[in-house]
Amino acid sequence: MAVDNKIQLDRLARSFAAVGELVDAIQPGQWSAPTQCMDWTVHRLVEHLVGKNLVFAAVLAEQPLPQRGDGMPRDHLARAYRGSAAVLLDAFGQPGVLDRSYQGPLGAATGAERLKIRMYDLLAHGWDLAQALGRPADLPEDAAEESLAFARADGRAVRPGGGCFGPARHVAGAAPAIVRLVAFLGRDVPAA
Repeated sequence: MAVDNKIQLDRLARSFAAVGELVDAIQPGQWSAPTQCMDWTVHRLVEHLVGKNLVFAAVLAEQPLPQRGDGMPRDHLARAYRGSAAVLLDAFGQPGVLDRSYQGPLGAATGAERLKIRMYDLLAHGWDLAQALGRPADLPEDAAEESLAFARADGRAVRPGGGCFGPARHVAGAAPAIVRLVAFLGRDVPAA
């Protein structure tokens, strides 16, 4: 496996772990808290994270897309998140996956591009989760920096009607990479 591919997989693994720590920190009364993503609660946001992991894994395996996992009991979500993250990391780690092109909900993209798409979505929703929980968004800075560069160049994150992502917001260039990423993806970020 090329060195760059190993770096990308490591960034994704660290991002999954950081978001997993946030999922593990959710207190019983916080599952119904609102997030900045549409009208989603914390519960719905974590369901989305699980679902997206499984969708990306299905695309890489060239299998039918799974049904949405709405309504998953909250006491299963942390385990489902970690399990789906492990499945997706394994799928991305298979020989040749990052080099091949795949058709999916976002059109054609290589495995490497899909990894980067998954990472910026994961990091943005990790930030959403941290904000909803009132916790610091302690997410990998190098992954956020690369995700921002990819999202700016790729264009899929800011397509019209792009769901959870909206028009870019202004933020200071010296802001942490995660703040610049989520502002680019349309989040209202606190003033420094």
